[in-house]
Amino acid sequence: MSPTFTSFTERNYRIFYAGSFVSNVGTWMGRVAQDWLVLTELTDHSSQALGIVTGLQFLPFLVLAPWAGAIADRFPRRRILLVTQALLLVTSLLLAGLVLLDAATLGQVYAIALLQGVITAIDNPARQSFVSEMVPREKLANAVALNSASFNAGRLIGPGVAGLMIAGYGTGWTLLVNVATFVFVLVALALLRTGELIPAPLTRGKGAIREGIHYVRNRPDIQVVMLLVFVLGTFGMNFQVTTALMATQEFHKGPTEYGVLGSIMAIGSLTAALLSARRGEPRLRVLLLSLAGFTLSTAAAALAPTYELFALALVPTGLAALTALTTANAMVQLRTDPLVRGRVMALYMAIFMGGTPIGAPIIGWIGEVWGARWTIAIGPIAMAFTLVAVMWWIARQQNVRVSYESQRSPRITIEAVPVRDTVTEPAPEAAR
Repeated sequence: MSPTFTSFTERNYRIFYAGSFVSNVGTWMGRVAQDWLVLTELTDHSSQALGIVTGLQFLPFLVLAPWAGAIADRFPRRRILLVTQALLLVTSLLLAGLVLLDAATLGQVYAIALLQGVITAIDNPARQSFVSEMVPREKLANAVALNSASFNAGRLIGPGVAGLMIAGYGTGWTLLVNVATFVFVLVALALLRTGELIPAPLTRGKGAIREGIHYVRNRPDIQVVMLLVFVLGTFGMNFQVTTALMATQEFHKGPTEYGVLGSIMAIGSLTAALLSARRGEPRLRVLLLSLAGFTLSTAAAALAPTYELFALALVPTGLAALTALTTANAMVQLRTDPLVRGRVMALYMAIFMGGTPIGAPIIGWIGEVWGARWTIAIGPIAMAFTLVAVMWWIARQQNVRVSYESQRSPRITIEAVPVRDTVTEPAPEAAR
């Protein structure tokens, strides 16, 4: 087995991965169809409406994070996923039915987006931490990266297929295909051998939410990762809004060309996920360099004069963004005690995806006032300032040592002294 796919030696993980892959393709088809519905069928290319529906989908991540994390650490995660995936199937079927009956309104789309956001906010920390129950610790970083590969392979296939289906059959039938794909992940969950899982100890009693928050508060290494991910998610990862606006307003393209943009970006994302799967232990150096690359590539996308050059710039953008996200996710999971992993991952997802309700409406407003290009340009500007601030913070911390070696191949070394707390003692970090 190639080191890239070492987690596939675990039967449960293979089955879960297969079901999730099909579901991911459907999810991206559903996202493209929903955005196209809002942008072209229910409004007259309103970027503000698109920003609102995107924000409503992610608002629950911000509000419900502490409770979602406590649920993930209190109940069996496989059981949680069975319930949440079934509910997502039902709500997706409702939206598809409304569109097929030509009865959908903007208010209904808003309401369904919010409801699905609530369900997904509970689903996500359970899904993220469930990976550690299917593979041993030494394969966890690989499994996290392969999950990202699955998600982005879905993004590679889903938007392109969605664009063709919307053009040929309409948004309603495209949404209905998304409904069918939920069956695959439900079947995969049902087929798992529970006796081969490695369940984390479940928490009992009161104070679980406070314990998770206290844990993160005493871990500056995790806080830095969450800050970087927050800025990336809030201002840089609003591609649902930005690519739709660039395709329709700046380059005057149709649904097929819009769907192709998502697939082109996924080429870089899928490449990054596979490279991350080979990399092994995640390091701070990789996270910082990938965010610097994201800053440069998104700036190039914002300045691209033609549709073709814009599409080309999305490849390194996807590569850099996914490298950063995969590295950050693995860093947090591997450095967190299993007893609080669900709560910490819920906070992580709240920081990453919960910033979207703040960023998406702002991005939509910027698109209305300043134009589509500025919806992308705000990302590299915010990310550049944050990287400078984080490097300054790292250099000034008493428990961090920064050195520069001038050799044939100069390199910067960042070494953090382990931070002790009452739950666990993290391993020392060295980024080179």
